[in-house]
Amino acid sequence: MDEKFLEGKGAIITGGASGFGKGVAHAFAERGANLVLVDINKELLEETSKDIEKKTSQKVIPIICDVSKSDQVEAMAKQAFQELDNVFVLFNNAGVGYPYGADLLRTKEKDWDRILNINLKGQWLVSKFVSKRMKKQTFEPIAGKVIHTASVAGMKVDNKTPVYSISKVGIIAMVQMLAQSLAPKITVNSISPGYHITGIYDNREDAVKMIMDDGHVKTPLNRLGTVEDVVNVLLFLASNLSDFITGHNFPIDGGITEVGVPAYYFKSDI
Repeated sequence: MDEKFLEGKGAIITGGASGFGKGVAHAFAERGANLVLVDINKELLEETSKDIEKKTSQKVIPIICDVSKSDQVEAMAKQAFQELDNVFVLFNNAGVGYPYGADLLRTKEKDWDRILNINLKGQWLVSKFVSKRMKKQTFEPIAGKVIHTASVAGMKVDNKTPVYSISKVGIIAMVQMLAQSLAPKITVNSISPGYHITGIYDNREDAVKMIMDDGHVKTPLNRLGTVEDVVNVLLFLASNLSDFITGHNFPIDGGITEVGVPAYYFKSDI
C-alpha cells in the first residue's frame, strides 16, 4: 500500500473528535488526506483538528453538526465538498451508547428516540447527503468509499442493551442496501468493533482489569482491542486493496462473535 495513498483526496469523519474517529483522522491525514471532522463537542473537535494540522500539515475543517438533524447534515455535506473539492472517503462513525441492563420493555421512549435518531437515522442522513455528491466524482474505478461503524452488538444482540443493539442491526442491514444503491461507483462496508480501549476504557486500568478478569471477555486473543486495530481495517477499506469488496461487515473483536460471549456490557461513546 502506498504510504500516501490518500494524497489529493478528502475524507469526512463523523464522531471525529475522539475515540475511533480521532484515531482514523490522524491515520488518514498521515497518508495525505485533507479532512472534514464532524462532531457535536466543539472543544474536543477544535483540539483534535489543530493537533492533526500541526502534526501532518494537512487541511482539517472542523464542523459542528448534530447528525440526527437533516438540515445540519445537508449543510455539513455541502460545506465539506466546497472546502475539500472532493470527498473520497466517508467514515460514518458518530453514535451513542447505552448503559448495560436496560430491558427493551422497560426502555424509555426518549432513550429509544435518542439512540435510533443518532445511531441509525444519523448514519442514513450522512450517507444520503454525502453520497449524492460523491457519485458525481470522476475517480476511477471507484468514485468513493463509505464505511459505517456498527458493532458486535448488532451481530449477537443482547437484551440488556436492546436499543443500541437494534440500532447496530439496522446499520448492518442498511449497509447491504446502500451497497446495492451506490454500486458500481461507490463501495459501502461496515466495521463491528467489540471491546476496545476507548471511550470509558481510556486510562481506566481498573475497568480493563475488571472486564478481563471477571469472565466478561474471553477471546482467542485474550486482550481488548485498541484504536489502532480499528485504524488498520479502515486503512484497508479506504484503499484500492478493497475495491472489489462492498456490502460487508467486518468484525474487529478478537474473536468475540465466534466464541459466544455476550456482545456488550458497558456504556460507551462508540
